[in-house]
Amino acid sequence: MRKPQLFFLVVVITFFCGGIASAQQAASAQQTFTAWKDYLGSPESSHYSALKQINTGNVNQLDVAWKYETGDDLAYTFSPLVVDNVAYFAAKNGSLVAVDATTGKELWAHSFTAPGAAPSRFGGIAGMRGANYWESKDRTDRRIFLPYGGFMLAINARTGNLVDSFADHGRLDLKSGVDRTTRPLASRTPGRIYQNILILGSATGEGYLAPPGDIRAFDVVTGKFLWVFHTIPRPGEPGYDTWPKDAYKYMGGVDAWGELTVDEKHGIVFVPLASAKYELYGGDRKGDNLYADSIVALNAATGKKLWHFQTIHHDLWDYDLNAAPQLVTVKHEGRMVDAVAVASKNGFLFVFDRLTGKPLWPIEERPVPQSDAPGEHTAQTQPFPTVVPPFARQGMTVNDMYTGFMRPDEVEKWKDRLSKAKTGFYTPMGLGTETINLPSVNGGALFFGTGADPTNGTVYVLNRDMPSIVKLVPAGESTSANQGGLIPSRPARGAVRRRAGFPTPEEMGRAVYEQNCQMCHGPELKGDRGPAIDSSFTRLGADGMHTVIMKGKGMMPPFASMPDDSISYLMAFLRHPDQAPPGSAPNVQMQAMLRSLAEPPYPEGVEAPPSRYKTGYGNEPYVITPPWSYITAYDLNTGKIKWQTPYGGVPQAPPGDEMKGNMYPKSGFVTTAGGLVLFAGNDSKLYALDSATGKLIFSKDLPNGSQGVPAVYQVKGREYILLAVSGGGTPYPEGAYIPPGGKMNPTDWKGYMAFALPTAEGAH
Repeated sequence: MRKPQLFFLVVVITFFCGGIASAQQAASAQQTFTAWKDYLGSPESSHYSALKQINTGNVNQLDVAWKYETGDDLAYTFSPLVVDNVAYFAAKNGSLVAVDATTGKELWAHSFTAPGAAPSRFGGIAGMRGANYWESKDRTDRRIFLPYGGFMLAINARTGNLVDSFADHGRLDLKSGVDRTTRPLASRTPGRIYQNILILGSATGEGYLAPPGDIRAFDVVTGKFLWVFHTIPRPGEPGYDTWPKDAYKYMGGVDAWGELTVDEKHGIVFVPLASAKYELYGGDRKGDNLYADSIVALNAATGKKLWHFQTIHHDLWDYDLNAAPQLVTVKHEGRMVDAVAVASKNGFLFVFDRLTGKPLWPIEERPVPQSDAPGEHTAQTQPFPTVVPPFARQGMTVNDMYTGFMRPDEVEKWKDRLSKAKTGFYTPMGLGTETINLPSVNGGALFFGTGADPTNGTVYVLNRDMPSIVKLVPAGESTSANQGGLIPSRPARGAVRRRAGFPTPEEMGRAVYEQNCQMCHGPELKGDRGPAIDSSFTRLGADGMHTVIMKGKGMMPPFASMPDDSISYLMAFLRHPDQAPPGSAPNVQMQAMLRSLAEPPYPEGVEAPPSRYKTGYGNEPYVITPPWSYITAYDLNTGKIKWQTPYGGVPQAPPGDEMKGNMYPKSGFVTTAGGLVLFAGNDSKLYALDSATGKLIFSKDLPNGSQGVPAVYQVKGREYILLAVSGGGTPYPEGAYIPPGGKMNPTDWKGYMAFALPTAEGAH
């Protein structure tokens, strides 16, 4: 009789202790996540607030507490910070602005535009994703760190002035610590701060022979260089044999252009690394290419690698990691485990023991389709999680076609195109035949796209189901045929000036543009990865445009080494892009000549591939059935999906108010201890979901669309939700067919809005 009782006692004690552990974990989280002074809410990048004054029972009472108008026509991706009673965000033509966090009254503004200069979509920090805050132990030294123009800037949080004692009079060159780059390195994310250490990544560019994406650390007070981690290994470093010999001397990419996460408890920085460059063809980088597409755990104090896991071998799809790794403590196989989860563009969530790098559930290497592109060396297998389901659709066929934005005469054309294309998850693109990639370069999980509730082991992933239709072309050939978009080519205005057998300056400029600019700005100059620049010449003038090309702006790198003739042709094209529509670029030989001038050659002795093949991104977000974006909640105690809900709505033909999913939102969500998931996107609405079920419980009209991640904070006992309301995209593709009942009604008002309950006492 004693043994069953003893067994029962053991079970009770085990359950009770497990309950204590969970309670302690929840209490710790409640104490930790009550401020919003770090990028994405905390060093953990969790998008989580322990505040619960605003909750499922009263969120429908939310009202505007204050507003701040940006005073410009820019769309801001900047995610606000709040320290004490001061909110920091970007406004006023890309300035950094400090305001009273309870009233919106401006305290100071730091401008990044030269006096008298015209505002530009490239100017200031409008396109930056956020900043970090640091203060000394006695709080006498308080600083805002943010990237701008190839530098990391340190700004006095009280005055808005540069901190003269940091680096070079407040500016740290982002090239510092990288020994193989001649041009400035850019970043739109501010890195991470651990104690007094500033840890930085960079965005190296997308072309062949880009600079390497080494991770570097600096003293947060002085800017002194502390350590570097080589993302393309050197001789004697692990992973060197996964590249061609001496690849570190000429190969590039493998950069942390996205979001870093710091585990302050264990002193670890988790770095999600991007693909090798060029990312969509790898004939010049035979091997698995460590540490491309890897999560790397580094000792935050020394930069020493603790462990890594590569999510894609020899990436040919640009399925890089850039969303912040998420930290949770979960019950796994009977014990509490500190875990880290990282989401990829490929639609998988990978989960590891934070300290050892061991997967919580098996990850299998499975055979994948092989490439038939000349000179390519495809990886035979790729990693597949076995328990944790994917959060995204992986692969598209003609059966998934959506006709809502197609004119009736286009439907058969699209059916024919999709039916003829190769398809299937991990199918490499080839020459001559189109391939459907889903997810695509701009699909899956991206920046702003992950968060966690550290009290219960839930990880949230925002996904974008954006297919692309792509094919490789040899160096020098136009990629405009597979740039994507349901937008018809803009016809040229008037006659084109030409001599028989010779291209016009505008057509020559089109060739320069396609090889250097189109990847980011699209074939119609309407924007892709970068902003629209179709009116940039009119706004900036010849001198301003030349300055941008030579010196770069924001995320755009400079092209100071571009030959004078190429710059002249490019300027001619940017002045009159209608005189050289897609497909009008000159012959292959001439483009190849221009290309050879724009990109560096392979070093002597390197075995070059048959060609530097390239492709357009081919984004076709409107040809697949909705939802186009949705948020998935994972319970990582079990590895199962709790719920999956479309991320907002799109004005649509009846039924009108059904959640359809924002088209490619550039916003992020926040979760709170009040049981809420809050977000806003392209469709000019603020949404609240029940975090337990994913059910929509509240929505509120906004005067414009939103980008960035909201801030959740409390001042004098009142909780606020602060977000940018500055547009940044319409749910409908320009020039597309709009279905009956479709509408979009943003106002001209752009700014920041803080929401709260009518009074602090009004909370339930």
